[in-house]
Amino acid sequence: MNMQMTSQVDSASDAAQAGPVIEARDLNLVFGSGETSVHALKDINLNINKGEFVSFIGPSGCGKTTFLRCVAALETPTGGSLSVNGMTPEQARQSRAYGYVFQAAGLYPWRTIAKNIKLPLEIMGYSKAEQDQRVAEVLELVELAGFGGKFPWQLSGGMQQRASIARALAFDADLLLMDEPFGALDEIVRDHLNEQLLKLWARTNKTIGFVTHSIPEAVYLSTKIVVMSPRPGRIHEVIESTLPRERPLDIRDTPEFIEIAHRVREGLRAGHGHD
Repeated sequence: MNMQMTSQVDSASDAAQAGPVIEARDLNLVFGSGETSVHALKDINLNINKGEFVSFIGPSGCGKTTFLRCVAALETPTGGSLSVNGMTPEQARQSRAYGYVFQAAGLYPWRTIAKNIKLPLEIMGYSKAEQDQRVAEVLELVELAGFGGKFPWQLSGGMQQRASIARALAFDADLLLMDEPFGALDEIVRDHLNEQLLKLWARTNKTIGFVTHSIPEAVYLSTKIVVMSPRPGRIHEVIESTLPRERPLDIRDTPEFIEIAHRVREGLRAGHGHD
């Protein structure tokens, strides 16, 4: 496995020719029927291209997580079309085209960190030698080398989430779906993990879909910010970031960052007023 993605330029070029990593067209999802039905997603049109970091932000219940779950074939749309690497979400799931990081780390307390990371590799039938190699590589990527023998309860919350990210990276899928992974952490830890996630993204050239409720987090991390309105979940605005890929934390004090954050905030307000 080449975790360093030495042919990033060629891969990005090939992907661009092949089309978007994620493509949604007039996507709708309705739960239930009749008077009790809930229109969770309405007329979603969105392209996510190779190597982009796309954040989804909006009020609770606006469909951010639901859209990611549709991409991961955990929910089934009731209208429109959705493709992942040119396949249906179900085909993409079967081909292991993505890794998914949930809000909680979801580590098994009776397994060491290394064995938690190995779990999907065991299920996929990788040899023990390749499992060990991949675990060592992803632990290095998330700066947890030397902690493979620890149990989850011996690690801080931030370290547990990094282990969860390592598990999602272990089988080297090009697409990483992250559902508010740092929401429960304090601000200092969250800032540190945001910095580490940007470094990880730069090193691996993954395509990332990221759900958050934090405007500063969305602006700091993203190349593209999808602002969603309340149920039925719609895309109110897609904001392209003009920030450089190299982003120290103090970039958040710059006029450019503040301007983008202002646009996101105004988009959220306008989305709330959408009839």
